[in-house]
Amino acid sequence: MRGKVKNRNIPKPDYIYKSAILSKFINRVMERGKKSTAEKIVYNALEEIKKETKREPLEVFNEALTNAGPLMEVRSRRIGGANYQVPREVREERRQFLSMKWIIDAANSKKGKPMHHKLSQELMLAAKNEGEAIKKRENVHKMAESNKAFAHFAW
Repeated sequence: MRGKVKNRNIPKPDYIYKSAILSKFINRVMERGKKSTAEKIVYNALEEIKKETKREPLEVFNEALTNAGPLMEVRSRRIGGANYQVPREVREERRQFLSMKWIIDAANSKKGKPMHHKLSQELMLAAKNEGEAIKKRENVHKMAESNKAFAHFAW
């Protein structure tokens, strides 16, 4: 079994909302090292959420992340010359990573609007248990459910 990572890099909290998770999300949105552009995109998206929902944007953001994160996933495992898709529980860090990735990918896949608008729409949909990121989570859960027979191969 893998040992625990002792020196995991934890980003500093962002300067507006003082949230470490939001800081990680900004880093995930960032492309080609342009952090200021990524910050503008995320903060504009959060402002848009505040205007449309009349709720605290960080609350909507955290709700979207928890809703989009998968509880189970399948991992390939080779046993006796055959590959099995073995359902496994998802660790908290990976759950957070996957939910961020799926929300950002869903926003990127839409065309014709500025990124902050697409991101705010996807975050609001994920907070309501709708949207592409939630569909992705449901597909992962279905795969895990259908391969439950191979759960005894997990270790």
